[in-house]
Amino acid sequence: MSKVTPFLMFQGQAEEAITHYVNLIEGSEITSLVRYGPNEPGAEGSVMQASFSLKGQEILCIDSSIKHDFTFTPAFSLFVTCDTEEELDKLYAGLSEGGHDLMPLGDYGFSKKFGWFVDRFGVSWQLTLPHA
Repeated sequence: MSKVTPFLMFQGQAEEAITHYVNLIEGSEITSLVRYGPNEPGAEGSVMQASFSLKGQEILCIDSSIKHDFTFTPAFSLFVTCDTEEELDKLYAGLSEGGHDLMPLGDYGFSKKFGWFVDRFGVSWQLTLPHA
């Protein structure tokens, strides 16, 4: 086994989501993006497969070519350890917009500041600012 990589399956919003993520998180980039062409199983122009890096963590994603009744669950989330309160607040504002809180920003004792939310694409995020 060479590695384990998180994999996100969207239903038509993969490119919009990953572009949003890499624009908000400094030191991140889309490393590859292959779209469905004409007469292929997915909607033309949608993401057949993409990889992106968030602060060095590689993540793969697709736009599912098969419609299904399930989506993401908060049981799996992207956990981000922030260096400053300003960084946490900026990421929270950008990532949570259009989503909903699971645990609003606050001091829960285990972190100086913490928030857990689902973004507008259905992906769950946990942002933390550790105690000094």
